Amino acid sequence: MCSREKDLTFHHLIPRTTRSNKWFRKHYERSDFEKGINICQQCHSFIHRQYSEKILGRKLNTLPKLMADPVIARYIDWVKTR
Repeated sequence: MCSREKDLTFHHLIPRTTRSNKWFRKHYERSDFEKGINICQQCHSFIHRQYSEKILGRKLNTLPKLMADPVIARYIDWVKTR
């Protein structure tokens, strides 16, 4: 996301904690729960501090959606300068 040379962590696009939630089981296939992206720990932590697991899974469940979010986009622009 930020294009910095850092160690990467795996971010599940549909958080693991939502797997038992009825809404998520109805709207996603089992394989969707394993999809994710590799991002640096700082960006990963920021995303989880900003949004609940349910919002991440329902509305910000792809890389383009994450990058289009104004809060995350502003942070990414800032962190790229560091």
